[in-house]
Amino acid sequence: MAESAEALFEQGIEQYKAGASASELIPVFKEVCDMAPKSSPALTCLAWLYLLADKPNAALKSAQRAVKLSPQDPQGRVNLALALLETGKKGVRDHIDEAAQVMSLSAELKEEVQKNLEEGLSRKPDWKNLQRVQKWLFAS
Repeated sequence: MAESAEALFEQGIEQYKAGASASELIPVFKEVCDMAPKSSPALTCLAWLYLLADKPNAALKSAQRAVKLSPQDPQGRVNLALALLETGKKGVRDHIDEAAQVMSLSAELKEEVQKNLEEGLSRKPDWKNLQRVQKWLFAS
């Protein structure tokens, strides 16, 4: 990422952590993605924000680009699986399996995804598809 894109990305992350809404942050992350179109982390965040804002078609596009750029990122895969579920498309299981496989190799990534899913449910408690994905990935 270019320096200004990286600074804007970090600002956006801090605003998110401080409780800013998805709709407030979507323009910030869209700008980051415009400045750094090959930034998988920015696209992954944008897809997540679209999902939180009930914009599954936009989330699907961002998540597909993020996974294409960084196929080994489990959060990107989770976002893509969620976007597929939200839009009623096929292919969910492949992305869940891929995310689970990567997380089985990294406790740190597994913990990060788990925290993200819990955080997503705290922002959107009745998100049925997120609950399904969480069960698939973390039910013991």
